[in-house]
Amino acid sequence: MEIEIGKGKEGRRAYGLDDIAIVPSRRTRDPEDIDLSWELDPFKLQLPMLGSAMDGVIDVRTAIEIGKLGGIGVLNLEGLQTRYKDCAPLFKKIASFPKEEATRKLQEIYKEPVKPELIKQRIKEIKAGGVIAAASLTPQRVESYVGYALDAGLDLLVIQGTVISAEHVSSTKEPLNLKKFIAELSVPVIVGGCASYSTSLHLMRTGAVGVLVGVGPGAACTTRGVLGIGVPQATALADAAAARARHLEETGKYVNVIADGGMRTGGDIAKTIACGADAVMIGSPLARAKEAPGLSYHWGMATFHPELPRGTRIKTDTIGTLREILLGPAHENDGTLNLFGALRMSMATCGYETIRDFQKAEVMIAPALQTEGKFLQQIQKVGMG
Repeated sequence: MEIEIGKGKEGRRAYGLDDIAIVPSRRTRDPEDIDLSWELDPFKLQLPMLGSAMDGVIDVRTAIEIGKLGGIGVLNLEGLQTRYKDCAPLFKKIASFPKEEATRKLQEIYKEPVKPELIKQRIKEIKAGGVIAAASLTPQRVESYVGYALDAGLDLLVIQGTVISAEHVSSTKEPLNLKKFIAELSVPVIVGGCASYSTSLHLMRTGAVGVLVGVGPGAACTTRGVLGIGVPQATALADAAAARARHLEETGKYVNVIADGGMRTGGDIAKTIACGADAVMIGSPLARAKEAPGLSYHWGMATFHPELPRGTRIKTDTIGTLREILLGPAHENDGTLNLFGALRMSMATCGYETIRDFQKAEVMIAPALQTEGKFLQQIQKVGMG
């Protein structure tokens, strides 16, 4: 429904994950009967999740551990891991920066050029761990670096930027032709981010196996403030799911919708699936793992941009291991541990057996969901309060 912003402008009402609630159905199921697996051509995964390509979250060790737990860890091939052979001292240095100096000092660290030999080395190290080797490159650099990753055995490429379109226009250089580029690659490709029906549909038509949906909702992202752009995640996902249905009708090919950003709890992840997502890409929840390389800090891929940073360094608390965060057991009641156990329980409570079934769940606009009856939790700062 269009709402009049002023005499010369109308706009749609959009909703974030905090604005909606999942409605239980007439049926319930045993949690043991729930199937969380998803297919990302040609892979079948036990957990519908990708670890976000953030330097403070994914290194070789965490990529391997996430892979063994059933997901995929995506390594940033333009990050610290491919600029420096030994990153451990850098993470300690980054954690020590005063907050008012962090962005400037990150920019200095990232002046070190990407080294092709380290791209090859990191991919080979992940492959040696016996898991899917997935890595991220920006559209501006993917043609320059992807060959090194492919030579090392890359299994899955993520072409990722703050906002990506299939119709980039440039008066100064030949833009990347996504459709042609993806068709010539020997590995499946995920592209993103996007936040609208039309962009999602055009990206699906490039031949990608998955589309990342989310512009600005991540905990470390400042895009919405710096650029003034973005779409609340619930609406962005529902629009992308509609594009997926149209593309499937047109081509017979199913393209995965992957929610990227804005999720903190298992309930948030459940809501993304109910809005139409097939899987999630998460960063800040994993930054809280004992194994995370960032020492409880994380920052986005645009934080260190040399002219216009669109991210910030975020401090988190270490709350458990990667296994505990993803699969439990949970010893806290705020939804930040056992994320996929919570998804399983949500699906069971609502009676849906598979991820694609759960996409059909009824949702409701529910602005009181976060506060109704939670007065004592709020004043005591316990639970979800």
